[in-house]
Amino acid sequence: MKTSEFDYQLDPALIAQHPTDRREDCRLMVMDRSTGALDHGHFYDLPRFLEPGDTLVLNDTRVIPARLFGHRPGKGEKVEVLLLRNREGSVWECLVKPGKKVKEGQVLEFGEDQELTGKVLDIIEEGQRLIEFHYEGIWEEVLDRLGNMPLPPYITEKLKNKEDYQTVYARVNGSAAAPTAGLHFTRELLDDLAAMGVHIAYLTLHVGLGTFRPVKEEEVEDHAMHSEYYVLPKETAERIRQTKAEGHRVIAVGTTVTRTLESVMKKKGEMVEDSGWTDIFIYPGFEYEAIDGIITNFHLPKSSLIMMIAAFTGKDKIMNAYKTANDMRYRFFSFGDAMLIANFKQDGEDHD
Repeated sequence: MKTSEFDYQLDPALIAQHPTDRREDCRLMVMDRSTGALDHGHFYDLPRFLEPGDTLVLNDTRVIPARLFGHRPGKGEKVEVLLLRNREGSVWECLVKPGKKVKEGQVLEFGEDQELTGKVLDIIEEGQRLIEFHYEGIWEEVLDRLGNMPLPPYITEKLKNKEDYQTVYARVNGSAAAPTAGLHFTRELLDDLAAMGVHIAYLTLHVGLGTFRPVKEEEVEDHAMHSEYYVLPKETAERIRQTKAEGHRVIAVGTTVTRTLESVMKKKGEMVEDSGWTDIFIYPGFEYEAIDGIITNFHLPKSSLIMMIAAFTGKDKIMNAYKTANDMRYRFFSFGDAMLIANFKQDGEDHD
């Protein structure tokens, strides 16, 4: 399978630089998974397309201000460090720019009066660095003062409010990027869904940059995913099992939730409490076992994320949907519009 099959043309003007003024005012494309038929509305219309007994599964990870700007002592040369993963204690796996001058043993300084320093312990795969940080006080407070939100490179406008890049239910610190399909929810919308009988469940997957990197290999099957840490709580696993047993739908809010649930099914053979690392790569030919629907944004060309969605819908259906989104001037990527994909009852079917 060729990576080029998942390419598409996009007007750069459609790359959203900021969220809509009200989160739920973004547009919503709805696709019937079985037929590929498309409907169009806004995210606040979501209750129309869900049913009592359905379960929405959300990722409650919280983005940390993981981008640090510092310098090499005595050199005056600026250095950018992006925290990717906490290895142990104060040691983090990081991306460093410019990387060529930051060798093993290099000390980096951040903030005034060397409030935070870091020493490069090792250079690992793909040029990433293991950096041990030194500071006084509480790490989260130091990071909040000195760090910046790690926005993707296609967002070039400055973020006015850090919370714009957090879901309203974010609570577990650890992500280098937001689970963006959840950015459209408000507390009021979640309350409305719960009041109509839709169950809301949570899991945690800390998003790494590997999820968003383009697939560079010519053959899709040659691509290797980076691993990400997840926690699936017992109550969420039980809710999913009960939803399935009662004949209702499990709707994943985003590709991160999808990765977690499908990973647990592949690993355990059933939906049970679990935690660990996943490097699952989902592309057409994959057999979904955990989810019945997905809420997602519009993803980059040739990315592993568009391949994941193509595995759920079929490649032709999703590429047609993307062409339609482009033609209808939907907004793309992290702060862009949303898509709901699921099977829907046809007129005349039993709605009990």
